Amino acid sequence: MSQKSVLFVCLGNICRSPLAEAALRAEAVAQGLALTIDSAGTSGWHAGSPADPRAQAEALRRGADISGHRARQVVEDDFRKFGHIFALDHQNLKGLRDIAPRRVLARVGLLMDMVPGRAGAAVLDPYYGTEADFATAWDDVAEAARHIVARLSR
Repeated sequence: MSQKSVLFVCLGNICRSPLAEAALRAEAVAQGLALTIDSAGTSGWHAGSPADPRAQAEALRRGADISGHRARQVVEDDFRKFGHIFALDHQNLKGLRDIAPRRVLARVGLLMDMVPGRAGAAVLDPYYGTEADFATAWDDVAEAARHIVARLSR
């Protein structure tokens, strides 16, 4: 397990977590930080599916191409492989804790806990919303990405 590895987790791995993955990749590259980055879902409903077209459009608007993303479900090995696992909301944090093996090496928590003044906040799930909700989700995950890179660069 590498401390410089991050997994983002939402429910289906087609909206928020792929956006978070893309935002962190972009920030890590911009700051010259080598990280292993991935995303997954607590459910397998969308396994193998591409990111939601609205998430793809928002990422592209922000300079990130996530068209190659394919959803996957969290597996037990993720808790050993990644140093940090960030849930995008409380429901998925609970889901992670429910499926975690007895001995977890990864630090598991809410993504927005990384942002000063946002501890305990969830990233809005834009799935049933509008394009503006995808922009809001990107803004949140991009802000968290900046804080993650700053912390892991120390």
